[in-house]
Amino acid sequence: MNPRTGTEPTAPFASRRRPISRRRLLRGSAVAMALPLLESMTAPFARSAAGPVPRRMFCICNNLGVLPRPFFPEDAGRDYTPSPYLKLLEKHRADYTVFSGVSHPFVDGGHPSDIAFLTAAPHPASSSFRNSISLDQLVAERIGVLTRFPSLTLAVNGGRSLSWTRTGVAIPPEGRASGVFQQLFLQGTPAEIERQIRALDTGRSILDVVSEQARELRRDIGTRDRDRLDQYYSGVRDLEHRLQESRGWASRPKPKVKASPPTDPTSPAQYMAKVQIMYDLARLAFETDSTRAITLMLNSVGTPVVQIAGATITDSYHNLSHHGMAEEKLAQLKVIDEWQMRLLAGLLGGLKSVREGSATLLDRTMVLYGSNLGDANAHSTTNLPALLAGGGFRHGQHLAFDRGRNEPLPKLFVSMLQRMGIEESGFGPSTGTMRGLEMV
Repeated sequence: MNPRTGTEPTAPFASRRRPISRRRLLRGSAVAMALPLLESMTAPFARSAAGPVPRRMFCICNNLGVLPRPFFPEDAGRDYTPSPYLKLLEKHRADYTVFSGVSHPFVDGGHPSDIAFLTAAPHPASSSFRNSISLDQLVAERIGVLTRFPSLTLAVNGGRSLSWTRTGVAIPPEGRASGVFQQLFLQGTPAEIERQIRALDTGRSILDVVSEQARELRRDIGTRDRDRLDQYYSGVRDLEHRLQESRGWASRPKPKVKASPPTDPTSPAQYMAKVQIMYDLARLAFETDSTRAITLMLNSVGTPVVQIAGATITDSYHNLSHHGMAEEKLAQLKVIDEWQMRLLAGLLGGLKSVREGSATLLDRTMVLYGSNLGDANAHSTTNLPALLAGGGFRHGQHLAFDRGRNEPLPKLFVSMLQRMGIEESGFGPSTGTMRGLEMV
């Protein structure tokens, strides 16, 4: 394949095909980039319809991780002794599994690895890197038609995204909780609703144009490119179908909640307040079955000096992570890490407080908390901190794998997909489910 023209090699035979211009192909990809910004691409039926209680997934990545020693327990199994950080989650010990000795095969590159946390795409720092579909977007493809929003992509302090389409396009994250709250729960005026319906109709007409372009392009390319274009064409038609179905949501009343619209913290330094608001927002979204897949990038790299009441933090989050074993930096970073654990405990408690029949919202919601860095001080991408709570697994354990030869983290993703009712045997470079993690 010629990387410049997108055509098959011609030697030793002469070819009369004209090279395909890059601009001609990019007209279609622009549409793919715009589609995730639409409010919904879903079927016109609601949760009130008869059916099983839904399962959900909330994936959280702190791209500076946590200090390894106070996070990982020293012993394994169900009788493990909680580490200093996990003692802050002791109330929920039976509700989560902590992992050690896990990582993404072939994912390296230090800080850029955060964009591969949910994709497992190899070598994210390389110049030729192209991302693949993220865990949440695979869920959105399969069951996104069941809710108003196929997925929600959120971030704290910056536009780095955990969510990537099948074509390797980043879905821009929402950083304003107030705006997401409005989309979720505040009904628009009749004029606004009509504008949304027109926007959906316009989206379908654009897809029709792209489909026609794809048919024209098909005549000018080789067999291999034709196969790839057929896959793209199928994807366009699938999105068109979802747009058609989404029209029913535009005029359907949004769920009503007792919570007031959140007030967005004005400063990036109010990091913990921002995290708390996003956690509350995710709980409300799941409670109203507005979506079943949410990602949240905690962009600690993009966070300045963190404001924490009663604590003195003198340096940026990123600089503290490069502590060089300096006691003063380690002490400040420990304060920040402990607050992360407290907020996570609050999230689990909030989900556990909501009843769904004989179960709780936590019983039906998988919460994955982890990082792309095992040790931010060394930019290490092995031995990643990872914790999975809720969602219908036999928790209360420390699954300790070889810290020299890590267990693939994508196996946990396969277990999560199967718990969502999505029958996948592999994800990224790995096949099979996570050893030792059983469903209930």
